[in-house]
Amino acid sequence: MNLLSKAILSATAALALTATSCQSAKSTDDTLRMDMNAYTEGTVSYKGSEIAYRAYEGIVYVASPVDTDYQTMNIYIPSAYFEGGEVNGYTAKTAPIFFPNTVGGYMPGKAGTLAPGMGGSESASVAALANGLVVASPGARGRTTQNTSGIFTGKAPACIVDLKAAVRYLRHNKDLLPGDTEKIISNGTSAGGSLSALLAASGNSKDYEPYLKAIGAASERDDIFAASVYCPITNLENANTAYEWQFENHNDYQKMDITMLDYHVERKLTKGSLTKEEIALSHELAKQFPEYVNSLALSVPKNNTKLTENDSKTGELNSLIMNYIEVSLKNKIAELEKDGTADSAKKKAELLARPYIKTDSNGKISIDQFAFMEYIGRQKLPGAFDSLNANTGENSLFGDETTDFKHFTEYALKNSKTNAPMADSKIVKLMNAMNYLGNAQSARYWRIRHGTSDRDTAFAIPVLLALSAEQKAGATVDFYMPWDVPHSGDYDLEELFAWVNTICK
Repeated sequence: MNLLSKAILSATAALALTATSCQSAKSTDDTLRMDMNAYTEGTVSYKGSEIAYRAYEGIVYVASPVDTDYQTMNIYIPSAYFEGGEVNGYTAKTAPIFFPNTVGGYMPGKAGTLAPGMGGSESASVAALANGLVVASPGARGRTTQNTSGIFTGKAPACIVDLKAAVRYLRHNKDLLPGDTEKIISNGTSAGGSLSALLAASGNSKDYEPYLKAIGAASERDDIFAASVYCPITNLENANTAYEWQFENHNDYQKMDITMLDYHVERKLTKGSLTKEEIALSHELAKQFPEYVNSLALSVPKNNTKLTENDSKTGELNSLIMNYIEVSLKNKIAELEKDGTADSAKKKAELLARPYIKTDSNGKISIDQFAFMEYIGRQKLPGAFDSLNANTGENSLFGDETTDFKHFTEYALKNSKTNAPMADSKIVKLMNAMNYLGNAQSARYWRIRHGTSDRDTAFAIPVLLALSAEQKAGATVDFYMPWDVPHSGDYDLEELFAWVNTICK
């Protein structure tokens, strides 16, 4: 066979392969068309008003699902949009799409419903409907998901891949669904907050494409408009060092032990003090964090000064964190004073009597940082996220099909007390929003909340996320540390949807 014949055959084969690939993508997309007749109707109450809605539940959002218990989505739409009506000034064409995930602890999360939140709290999805948003709540696989053969099917990056696939499903059906798919707003808390941030940061990154193709995701974009992020357990590669940098020399702890009993999560606080070995580990990890901070090349907000840090916590990052906390305290005091009741006066007096609050002779209020951290208290032992024993939820996140736990930092691997292997660095990269800000089509708007009483990760983690979203991705960021709020989310729904209305109208 001459060279010309070989070239012709090669070109023919390539065309045939391209045609087959296109046909496969078309076939996948054809199976992902939404049945708009498959709905139920209902009403839900919010602050004394009744909202009528259509519910499309149990939608499998990929063509080749691995687990239909989790790779499903529930969509709730105000009935008014099917009748040419408006809700809160929005129409069927202009309504933003609220996209809350239910992930916690990087465990699997099922598609969200309109049921009340934890402890009977108000549902963010119901509040979204009342504000005229379309609600699309996806489920996602998690670190404990297994198939009938015992193979793990939800290890990283499954959870973020599933959320991206759900976004693509919405865009694939934009001509059928009410709601503006250019105004998708994610929402999540804790690990779910991390995923909300990661989804917002990594829009359309090709890094995820092989995983999306494997589950038959629609061939659409997966970037989103905005992210609501509560107390994100993110930036896991640097979370160990950040935690010790914050809690170094605070050796007493109240550790949260989480166990599963008859498929119910049980949480129990265990008090203790760090051992000499753990104290030495804390010092060693704490020293590593400033180098990471300085490598980010961030600036102090509204200032050209470079954001730097050091071992003694006298740098700009520490000052910025304490400023956020002091602003929150002063806002709380002002709120109590504005209320003007005897009960508020009593609460203010009790607040000012806390051991970490200092009032000088001129009445100026400040916070003693060491006493404040002691008051909050350490919750996790050194190696808080990548444990030397490789036994955390985050170690489990980075396992693989047959290995439940893996290390994901070089330090933990080098000093490991087990035979746990190292996770693939490419997989670790896929789970960190910080890696994609400025390197993908990131969301334009962010709202990040992290309470001043949150002990689940270091304050520096959400602060650096907020600064990076603003400075590296050019986003508009609303960051705040609400006073005395512990590790939690969806506690300020009126403010959340006021923000949504501000960025969408």
